[in-house]
Amino acid sequence: MSPSTAAAAGPEPVVQSASWREALAPYARPRLGRSLLDIATSVVPYLTLSVLMYLSLDVSYLLTLALAVPTAGFLVRVFILFHDCSHGSFLPSRRANTWLGAALGLLVYAPFLRWRHDHAVHHATSGDLDRRGTGDIRTLTVAEYQALSRRGRIGYRLLRNPVVMFGVGPIVAMMVGPRIVARGARPRMRRSVLGTDVALALLIGALCWSIGWWQFLLVQGPAALLAGSTGIWLFYVQHQFEDAYWESADSWNYADAALRGSSYLRLPRVLQFFTGNIGFHHVHHLNARIPNYNLQRAHDDNPIFRQVPTLSLLDGLRAVRLKLWDESNGRLVTFPQARRLTPAPPTTP
Repeated sequence: MSPSTAAAAGPEPVVQSASWREALAPYARPRLGRSLLDIATSVVPYLTLSVLMYLSLDVSYLLTLALAVPTAGFLVRVFILFHDCSHGSFLPSRRANTWLGAALGLLVYAPFLRWRHDHAVHHATSGDLDRRGTGDIRTLTVAEYQALSRRGRIGYRLLRNPVVMFGVGPIVAMMVGPRIVARGARPRMRRSVLGTDVALALLIGALCWSIGWWQFLLVQGPAALLAGSTGIWLFYVQHQFEDAYWESADSWNYADAALRGSSYLRLPRVLQFFTGNIGFHHVHHLNARIPNYNLQRAHDDNPIFRQVPTLSLLDGLRAVRLKLWDESNGRLVTFPQARRLTPAPPTTP
């Protein structure tokens, strides 16, 4: 069924709200002991390996770069805890989630309250063609892209180029963007950004004073860049695959967006550990209050997750080729595929 036909028919959601809320409620209960174990297997090894990277500078920078790989893996895992705190799903106490999230935000260079707000908007609008633009990767329809000027097309192609997205993207997403206070931001969001900026300036200043700014960059740079690239790729493939879900606002449905527009990224066990089970993204989007350590159990126990889009690691790497949403056929396409299409009327982002 094409998107236009579906909109006219007014499709029912793939699963009724009452049923999935009731089914998933038992998994949305954080356990303090399990959460503390997560901290012990993410924050502690990340900080330990960071110290080892610094000590290895006196031995060989090749050894430092080798250590950057597991360090980046644990930094990704730290980010998952930060992410869970933003949903209030990691610790039983809402206040404890906020305080821990703010502290973890210093390790991932993110202002907690502002990031929590933007990410909540992402969950509320994922797959909605009329509400794109907050907390997601910019995605145009074929018609919107073809209506752009030559300069606009070049800019979009650069943005979606893997070298830019996964090379420059982490620097912008981690280091530059979070430091800027948006014009018209609410006072609480403004305080979140400025408070984090000041805390980071003091923390990084102290580290540079004690070990040297060049040494700090040699240690933090590779690990942060690799972790950031991995994070952007994970975020990309969880919503950017060929048969993803995009609908106009009048046809958009929360459950459909979660179960059809969020992938199940099936990763090897070691990568599943370092990514904190975020590959079970369909479960997370259906109920964001489920902590990372309960996502697989929720997926395995509930039949509603049997038919979700499933990607292998190779599928996830191939999905990077997809650039534009084809409204006529309801799928993401590559630039060469888009050239052969007659575009549908543009949808206002």
